[in-house]
Amino acid sequence: MNRKRILVWDLPTRLFHWLLAATFAGAWLTAESERWIGVHVTLGYTFAGLIVFRVVWGFVGSRYARFSSFVTGPGPVKRYVASILAFRPEHHVGHNPAGGWAVLALLGLGLATALSGYAAYNASSHLLEELHEGVAGAMLALVFVHVGAVLASSLIHRENLVSAMWHGFKRGSPAEAIRRKRWIAAGALLALVAGIWTAALQSKLT
Repeated sequence: MNRKRILVWDLPTRLFHWLLAATFAGAWLTAESERWIGVHVTLGYTFAGLIVFRVVWGFVGSRYARFSSFVTGPGPVKRYVASILAFRPEHHVGHNPAGGWAVLALLGLGLATALSGYAAYNASSHLLEELHEGVAGAMLALVFVHVGAVLASSLIHRENLVSAMWHGFKRGSPAEAIRRKRWIAAGALLALVAGIWTAALQSKLT
């Protein structure tokens, strides 16, 4: 196969990925501080907005960002795992079947974290706070599993998946490449994040 450096991940998908990681890390670090509660809450709103964007982008985004390209039944997942165990790993230009399930799990837990945090903050309930902390802890555990799987996959497939999510390029045939980076959608995502932080700042000043 004629394998070249091709564009796989569009700009909105990459921005979402790194912004979600940054907002979750920031929210985790500010979770126990009363002084930083405003930042924590704003990070939570940003986190929720990012997830909503990604769900929408999963239906209208470019080829490999769409759920239809990586959400599969258990059969493909079993075949992929079997190929890894047999040291003949299947190559997937976008998310592999197991990674596709991980994406759904991260989105689902992320949404649960955001919703439980919103409920806990507005209801001032100790029970809801405990629920929020538990869900956030599960999210953190899944993040560690995700990072470990990405590093392992990078070794197994001999391609740097971390840098690919940074610059958007992987190895594949020219026919497998996406054509556009989707600058307008990326701008809309940045505008969404900027709008959340602007609203939070204005609320604090008024």
